[in-house]
Amino acid sequence: MVKTAKVSASHETGGLIVHISGLLPSLSPAEQRVARLVVADPADAARRTITDLATAAETSEATVIRFCRSVGMDGYPQLRIRLAAEAARRVEPPDARVVGGDIPPGADLAQIIATIAFSDARAVEETAEQLDAAVCEQVVEAISGAGRIDIYGAGASGFVASDFQQKLHRIGRTAFYFPDVHTALTSAALLGKGDVAMGISHTGTTLDAVEVLEQARARGATTVALTNFPRSPITDVADHVLTTAARETTYRSGAMASRLAQLTVVDCLFVGVAARNRARAKKALEVTAEAVQPHRVKGRRA
Repeated sequence: MVKTAKVSASHETGGLIVHISGLLPSLSPAEQRVARLVVADPADAARRTITDLATAAETSEATVIRFCRSVGMDGYPQLRIRLAAEAARRVEPPDARVVGGDIPPGADLAQIIATIAFSDARAVEETAEQLDAAVCEQVVEAISGAGRIDIYGAGASGFVASDFQQKLHRIGRTAFYFPDVHTALTSAALLGKGDVAMGISHTGTTLDAVEVLEQARARGATTVALTNFPRSPITDVADHVLTTAARETTYRSGAMASRLAQLTVVDCLFVGVAARNRARAKKALEVTAEAVQPHRVKGRRA
């Protein structure tokens, strides 16, 4: 099967800064310095000459040109034009201190709340902007016709995997979530053609998720990766790649922003699957809601 992620062209649909952020781990150290300057302040980068940007990044003009090509630009002039356009359309937070989603030293709680709220909302918006509808459609089709769906995720991504499994189960899809890598691997070994295996990893470098998808793919199952970085290792073992656009910062590794972005994609897939058979999904949701109704508190407290 052919991987359906669109790496080189993804900046056309989701914004250049999101595109560069997603590719950052795959860049060379020198290119990463350029990328961080560009992501931190697109408007400032757009005003700089190639010499100025290279100096600020402590690298060479040749590296800046390599960076341009790595992110899908023909050269520096095109990058400057795209950065200027990006800066013009970006909406800044009401509080000028809320910058980049990082929590600066000495921040008061009000600033922390504003920063987190802005970053979380931005993660959802930018994820939706860059999400490839065609790839989503292919994944929905695969899940809708699957005999069985296995979903994998470790740590914070495991919560999202569990949520997706529960959603699919409620509309009558045979879905499983395995938090332990040993049981996940044994389950993946029993998958076959017509089944779907989905691995969720923000970084795309979680060995557990990569190994499980590799096992499932070897058995003939359709594999899906949900990650923030389109060139990460998990994409090498995935037939379909879906990406988020969350930025984890100093105090927020495994932060809610990445999980909200993942949950946004999961909800899109779930609704897409449910919409394939509305009557069946509606009936299943009603039956499952009725089953747990006796366990809800009746009446209202005074």
